[in-house]
Amino acid sequence: MRAWVVDRPGPVGCEPLRFVGRRIPEPGPDELLVRMRACGVCRTDLHVAEGDLPVHRTGVTPGHEVVGEVAGVGAAVSGWALGDRVGVAWLRRTDGTCRYCLRGSENLCPASEYTGWDADGGYAEYTTVPAGFAYRLPPDVDDVALAPLLCAGIIGYRALLRTSLPSGGRLGLYGFGGSAHLCAQVALAQGATVHVLTREEASRRLALELGCASAGDAYDMPPEPLDGAILFAPVGDLVPVALRALDRGGVLAVAGIHLSDVPVLRYEKELFYEKELRSVTSNTRDDGREFLELAARYGVRATTHPYPLSGALRALGDLEAGRFDGAAVLVNDL
Repeated sequence: MRAWVVDRPGPVGCEPLRFVGRRIPEPGPDELLVRMRACGVCRTDLHVAEGDLPVHRTGVTPGHEVVGEVAGVGAAVSGWALGDRVGVAWLRRTDGTCRYCLRGSENLCPASEYTGWDADGGYAEYTTVPAGFAYRLPPDVDDVALAPLLCAGIIGYRALLRTSLPSGGRLGLYGFGGSAHLCAQVALAQGATVHVLTREEASRRLALELGCASAGDAYDMPPEPLDGAILFAPVGDLVPVALRALDRGGVLAVAGIHLSDVPVLRYEKELFYEKELRSVTSNTRDDGREFLELAARYGVRATTHPYPLSGALRALGDLEAGRFDGAAVLVNDL
């Protein structure tokens, strides 16, 4: 098969990934072999490629928003058959026995492993996934539209939960890429008023088309105080900006796995009146299943820009430069 591997982490313009030939992997006893049909391009992939997130395994294949079909079944797997449609997401495996797993917080498991970071992901013709961490997918949505839901959508939903947004609340979204534009659709369907703050003009247009109440620059103040906010942009300078935009008792959730340094916070202007700053760490499988059910119920759809699998470097470069709204998706054209 053909696969992209992280060869020399560094700026995407210096081609940190290399397109190579590899043997098709063998699924472990509890795993599925998956033939990739579409794989979303996530900002986390960019962080891995550029070294912001040091690779956990040399030569790893990125990609963790995989829509595919089962091409092989491990000896200990039941309930899956060849040809089944399957989704592969970021959270690959947990130990299931630690205090965090046992209390329902498997996203905090110290032994957790991640697709495209600890194990080879979807920037390849084939990948594997533990059957217990694979998702069954709805039959009526095409591969390209589904792929971004498997990380961007799930993480956006987890971040929305972390804001504890009250019914009918006012939500601010800082950055409006693949994850935010899916999160916005869920929040709007649930009755929230959504304000978008982002540097990209195309993203501001998309936000208004989706029904958001306003769309301004990332450093603007929204037109009204916010009950909750989510920081999707990996820009620590925006943390105090977003905190100042919160109403009393509001919550800011930081959705990214990587964030530049946060400047000094001034207690009286940014944290007083019981404002809260929360992080978001991966997701649980329950988060994923709940989000996919809500996405089907509300008709959540990703705005997508397909690229051939061979064009992964171009897709990552376009993501970094903000050349598209919504999400890029690699399509297996081999």
